[in-house]
Amino acid sequence: MSKINNIFDIIEVGIKAENLRQKAIANNVANLQTPEYRRVDVNFQELLAKALNSSGSVDLNGVEPEIYQPKETAVKSNGNDVSLEIEVGEMVKNTLLHKAYIRLLQKKYQQIDLAIDVK
Repeated sequence: MSKINNIFDIIEVGIKAENLRQKAIANNVANLQTPEYRRVDVNFQELLAKALNSSGSVDLNGVEPEIYQPKETAVKSNGNDVSLEIEVGEMVKNTLLHKAYIRLLQKKYQQIDLAIDVK
């Protein structure tokens, strides 16, 4: 896989992960008062880092974001562990990551345009 395709693949899988994380956050907020509901999150950064740090070529087909239950937050008396403050913080962080991926994509297209326009 060429380096230019590789960066586009990384950006694509990153955007997919951030979209999935946004849905998970929305689901957590929607279930803020649901008894026995445990929050979910998306595991992606660790999987991507592991794939990028592996020796040899990077196969991003195997890097798929995974939904999991972190079970790290305190559980309320109704068995629910969703905190609105945590979810809002995660939403802000996720939005910034999403914007970073989109800006990287725009920069790569600008570089391609500049390369095409060189006379």
